[in-house]
Amino acid sequence: MSTVRFSESEMKRIGSYKIPGSYGSASVEQPKLSTPVTPRENVLRVFRGEKPLWLPNMNRDMNLICPDMMPDASARAFGGIDWFGVEWQYEPLTKAAMVKPGTRRLSDMVNWEKELVFPDLEQLDWKKDADELYSMLPNDRFTYFVIYNGIFERTADLTSFEDAFCYLLEEPEALTAFYDKLIDWYIQLIKIAKKYYHADMILFHDDMGAQRAPFFSGEIYQELFIPQYRKLTQAAHQEGMYIALHSCGNVRMHIPNFIEAGFDAWEGQEGATDKDEIMELYGDRLIQLGNFNISGNITDDEAVQIIKDMIKTRGSKGRCAYRIRDMRPVKGNTNLDDEMYRYSRIFYSGQ
Repeated sequence: MSTVRFSESEMKRIGSYKIPGSYGSASVEQPKLSTPVTPRENVLRVFRGEKPLWLPNMNRDMNLICPDMMPDASARAFGGIDWFGVEWQYEPLTKAAMVKPGTRRLSDMVNWEKELVFPDLEQLDWKKDADELYSMLPNDRFTYFVIYNGIFERTADLTSFEDAFCYLLEEPEALTAFYDKLIDWYIQLIKIAKKYYHADMILFHDDMGAQRAPFFSGEIYQELFIPQYRKLTQAAHQEGMYIALHSCGNVRMHIPNFIEAGFDAWEGQEGATDKDEIMELYGDRLIQLGNFNISGNITDDEAVQIIKDMIKTRGSKGRCAYRIRDMRPVKGNTNLDDEMYRYSRIFYSGQ
């Protein structure tokens, strides 16, 4: 337990952080509290396997960097053409974009060397983007850099989901050759994230599951994906960064594979898997990130109790960080982010 006892004076706002928007959202301000250590130091304690002083809040304690000048980022947020020439279409209902129906960039995966041109990352002015849009980011917060789209997602984007599944079974050699090239390209981007944006962590997107089950077997993951992801995670670690895998859907079966591949953390979909069970079994080896949703017609007191229960169970190991998402149709006056900070400080200090 932490020896730094909680004081109510920590809840005093001593300033605010202005954070650039991400995923197409506007810039926001987050409060700066009178914390006993910086938010960055507290998050680093989680990644170093030390007990944090409070359960990190991904909105309040972390800087998210996903430059809109990256075609993948802008296409996924607003629609348009991504880095590899795939057209994305904005969907107002979900406030996000998807590959435009009927789009197909590759005639066949075996033709990728003839039909694909890999973007030259050095042609973009990363220094200008970092200086103009991200120089105001507070260095006392933990910074992570988001990379779209993962190697499985990229396969489906370039062809189709149906054909991507067939290629996993029928064209492992062509996929391996493509992934070798793609991973090398992502490693270049990882180095850029460190050099220009001073990232502490890479958040790498690769959704691999539907609501009920993963898209493919553990054997396929071990054969095709683990060798590639090991290169990716080793590159991040060599740059002095941590690396997390964002993978939505029910990917419970692949959690041991994520660990074997070298990921430090996993950002998963709330509600698709039993995160309490995953934390109990794998929390010592894999940090959990993501949203913690509060929903339903419940009172503030009930909402706060749900947060307290999460801290006492899933958060007890000090191996997670969450964004509180208040999805209740009628919200009260209680600041749930404050309550997560207050109770986790008390809980981790053993008061």
